Amino acid sequence: MGKKPRILVVDDDEWILYGAKASLQADYEVVTAEDGWEGLSEASKVVPDVIITDVVMPKMDGWQFVRQLRSMSRFALVPVIFLTSRSAAADRITGFQLGADDYLAKPMNVLDLPNRIRQALERKSELESSVTPNSAGMGRFQGTLDRIGVASLLSILETGRRSGILRLVCPMANLEMLLYLVKGKVHRAEIEGQRKLVNAEELHDLFKWMEGSFEFSAMNLRLRDELQVTTSALLLQGARRGLLTPEVA
Repeated sequence: MGKKPRILVVDDDEWILYGAKASLQADYEVVTAEDGWEGLSEASKVVPDVIITDVVMPKMDGWQFVRQLRSMSRFALVPVIFLTSRSAAADRITGFQLGADDYLAKPMNVLDLPNRIRQALERKSELESSVTPNSAGMGRFQGTLDRIGVASLLSILETGRRSGILRLVCPMANLEMLLYLVKGKVHRAEIEGQRKLVNAEELHDLFKWMEGSFEFSAMNLRLRDELQVTTSALLLQGARRGLLTPEVA
């Protein structure tokens, strides 16, 4: 029998932690944390296979917790399920902008949780297979931004130290962007068709794209580093600025 997938549950409600553990522990290794800081500590010990997190928590809320995770490459493909009593559309949009895999409302249906976990793991497997070159050394992959956000996509390319051109298409913004990467780092960015160069500040807008498509073509590039910012630093800047934080009414 193989090793059980590791599930991290982050919530300040002890009954939620108890219910999640009771419903999942037969098939999964379940680790719990009571706030975002503790969640980061647990995640750093062993990268979880799936994370379930509340939004409203003391010390560090769920939004900031996931922003910090997404700023680190090793968590790029970890599915996140937001568990919250907040049902506003803006909150749901924020969750998916942060790369949420699913969104569950409280009170939680513990009987449905194992099924949601299985679905998250299946989607994770699909994503991992789509971004890993096959045995023939394929250097091209593509997909849609509703399945994997720009932040996670850039983290994957950074982790693999991939060189090539990443084309991002967003119909809602009526834009196509070209990012030129050298060993996982964006050296140049421009708007397709206009040849207009984009600076590091403007790249933050890409993290808000939730619809569209991407295509990465691997190739050796020799380019001057025009942006002078690592992918990790770019993601961390976005996290610190709270670019995806919903407006407070």
